[in-house]
Amino acid sequence: MGFYEDLEKGLLEAIAMEKGEIPMVEKENMPAPTFVAADMEKKLIDEIVQIRKEQNMSQSRLAELTGNKQQAISRTENKEHSPSLKLFYSMVNALGYDLKIVKQNI
Repeated sequence: MGFYEDLEKGLLEAIAMEKGEIPMVEKENMPAPTFVAADMEKKLIDEIVQIRKEQNMSQSRLAELTGNKQQAISRTENKEHSPSLKLFYSMVNALGYDLKIVKQNI
């Protein structure tokens, strides 16, 4: 992904956050107001981190497999930003997994 695509993606995500379409939670004990991904997203990211570690794969190797920078993987795992669906899917795929949508029993 090039600079302009990254910029566009970031701006669109910022607009979605501003509209409340992406739930964000304020992170406490930060020098400035800082918001992070909501609970369900946190759980999914934690699962990805656990799988990566179980496979003894480094963030650098995952970044290489996904075509991203290690810093992007680190920021995602540390929940410093909400990953795009493309980044999240590429991480899942690189770890040998797939995403599936399942109807809720409501």
